[in-house]
Amino acid sequence: MATKKDDEEIYYNNKITIIQEARIFNESPVNPRKCRTLLTRIVYLLYTGETFATHEATSLFFGTTKLFQHKDPALRQAVYLAIKELSSSAEDVIMVTSSIMKDMQGNMDLIYRPNAIRALCRIIDPSMLQGVERFFKAAIVDKNTAISSAALVSSYHFFPVSKEVIKRWANEVQESVQVKPAQSPFIGSVGGPLNLSSAGGYLGFGSSAPAPPSNPTIPSTSNITQYHALGLLYAIRQQDRMAVTKMIQQLAGGRSGAGSALKNPMALCMLIRYASKVMDEDPNVQKQMFDLLEGWLRHKSDMVNYEAARAICEMRNVTPQQLTRAAIFDMIRFIKESKEAALAHLCEFIEDCEFTKLSVRVLHLLGIEGPKAPNPTKYIRYIYNRVVLENAIVRAAAVTSLAKFGVCGVDPTIKRSVTVLLNRCLDDVDDEVRDRAALYLRIMKEEELAESFVKEDSVYSLATLESKLVAYVNDPAAQEVDFDASSVPKISRAQAQQESARPTTLESITASVVSQPKASAPAKAAPSAQETQSAYASQLAAVPEMETFGTILNSSSKPIPLTESDTEYVVTCVKHIFKEHVVFQFNVSNTVPDSLLENVSVVMQPNGEGLTEDFILPAEKLDLSTGPQPVYVSFTRENPEEYTLGGFACTLRFVSKEVDPSSGLPEDTGYDDEYQLEEVELSAGGDYIVPTYCSFESEWEKLDGAANAEEEFSLSSMASIKAACESLIEVLNMEALAGSDNPTSTAVHTLLLSGLVAGGGGKVLARCQMAFTASSGVSLRMSVRAEKEEVSQLLISAIG
Repeated sequence: MATKKDDEEIYYNNKITIIQEARIFNESPVNPRKCRTLLTRIVYLLYTGETFATHEATSLFFGTTKLFQHKDPALRQAVYLAIKELSSSAEDVIMVTSSIMKDMQGNMDLIYRPNAIRALCRIIDPSMLQGVERFFKAAIVDKNTAISSAALVSSYHFFPVSKEVIKRWANEVQESVQVKPAQSPFIGSVGGPLNLSSAGGYLGFGSSAPAPPSNPTIPSTSNITQYHALGLLYAIRQQDRMAVTKMIQQLAGGRSGAGSALKNPMALCMLIRYASKVMDEDPNVQKQMFDLLEGWLRHKSDMVNYEAARAICEMRNVTPQQLTRAAIFDMIRFIKESKEAALAHLCEFIEDCEFTKLSVRVLHLLGIEGPKAPNPTKYIRYIYNRVVLENAIVRAAAVTSLAKFGVCGVDPTIKRSVTVLLNRCLDDVDDEVRDRAALYLRIMKEEELAESFVKEDSVYSLATLESKLVAYVNDPAAQEVDFDASSVPKISRAQAQQESARPTTLESITASVVSQPKASAPAKAAPSAQETQSAYASQLAAVPEMETFGTILNSSSKPIPLTESDTEYVVTCVKHIFKEHVVFQFNVSNTVPDSLLENVSVVMQPNGEGLTEDFILPAEKLDLSTGPQPVYVSFTRENPEEYTLGGFACTLRFVSKEVDPSSGLPEDTGYDDEYQLEEVELSAGGDYIVPTYCSFESEWEKLDGAANAEEEFSLSSMASIKAACESLIEVLNMEALAGSDNPTSTAVHTLLLSGLVAGGGGKVLARCQMAFTASSGVSLRMSVRAEKEEVSQLLISAIG
């Protein structure tokens, strides 16, 4: 139910009531307070969607213009606001042009001029713009930001209908982009002091007597004029790409944006959008624009940072590698000749570095590369300075870096010096620093600890470790014994960094946005080998017939094609090795339209001994719409301690039925058919052996008394030692160590390989000594050391 207050408000803001009360505009003397209140009600009605008829709007418009003669500042501002809103529906509004232009004169009070400029924009016809051109030019470059912004915004509205006139104002607009000194709020329009006696009239709650002509104007310190000027300047130059590019480069202020003439964050965001548009239109300036965008990522305004980041993420036709900058760390890694100079530069850099994370990273690098340098002692001084001068985090990193010089160095003098320095660190106030110093002093005394904690360059593959732990936890039978960490292959630290740098879901989306047009959907990152193995384990665990098989020891890294990709039936094979079983998974696709395959199976005939077939799990139905379906064939390993090798002849068998295209229903009866597939091989590499990283010489010495084998082979079909290396790595599926996969000589070479045998077979190492002659090809002498005799023979048989 409406209240009395609601009824009064409806009456108070009623259009008829307001039109009747407009008589107060004709009263003498004028009451400023009543007139301001009525003008406020008129504007309120217009803002709420109320409309006045043409004659009503015209009557109110010209009644309002009678208040031009009054000197009350607040009333005059309300008059301009009402004139702007009524001008769109009233008639003959152009008649007040002269009155408005009087308030645009430079000798008038500042409070009138911005309002007069905004009102004139709504009143005059575009054809009259040349007559007021000089007024607008002067207002655009005015030192008062309110006047300048009013002129710029009005010019922006004029631009679509009078482009040629506005383009002549480009010099004035360019000047207004530059920062203007802010006026003091206590200085009037003519530089005099603030008239406090008139402040009440200005705010509207003091005396209604006419105010003195000098009224205060509170200046803006936000530099919003730059935002308005930049928008107009771009509109003027947008058809000239070179002019826009030059404008962006001039206003950018260098790489970091610190020297930019633009101080307003919104203006900088607009400049970033212009730079992004220029990059899309002209690939030749992409590098220069990207440098500017990267610099704006470090701007002090968060708004500018986010806008620059968004622009970079939406760049087209670039790869993430193109957006990654090469740092000094990359020079050390990839340009060996620059290592000494780069390390020296980093030593000087950390002397004055104020960033803890960066100092820790540099110290870590010095600890790795410093002991290998020809003169490692020159780095120790810089590192120990960090122990004395830095915070606890950096001191702890410096202790670790310092200890590596003592552990990895060959000079006993260096080791004694490092021991003295570490003993001093035992008195540090921080627990972490003291504990690290004590730990490394103990390690320096015991070579075995040094090998395990410092010199060891291999780490577990975390993705593989995770997948094996998940399988161990999910298999109650496997938990009857302790988890076997030796079955997890190791990788080098460089490989671990690459593995940890694998794109996350968010990075994959960002990369796809960067490298593809904005309209295309983000591409999904390809699964890693560990993710594929985990998917296979989950898939097989859902098969009831394999519940008792236990944990998968190894699966094929890639499906093996058994048919051509464009044939009517496409078949690939994945091999799964269990402790006592071997399972072949055939993924079968039917590419023939209007055809249905039922009871699809694969018949395998081994050409050797050691495996007994358990069962075949066929695919029930297979047509064009079902996609690839799995067919499983399981064999039992007669002797789990042996590694059965050999080939299998494979035949695809099925019942074929025609499908009626109109009804989509298959025939009631079909016919038996079969399709010959390529042979499947069970080999040492890829099926039983997985690559693992280690320090070859130390591991070779450890296996000195273990099982070993040696054999000579003639690889007459190999055209070079490089080709032989690639073939051996592929066949054996082992890790090439110490860069031995890249031979430096075309005549002789030694390839060092390391692998891990699934199912508890342990480590296996191979030293392949090769010699090449044009007449006989490559001669190979392969020496093998393994933890078990069966494994060493497995490797020899893989070549023979």
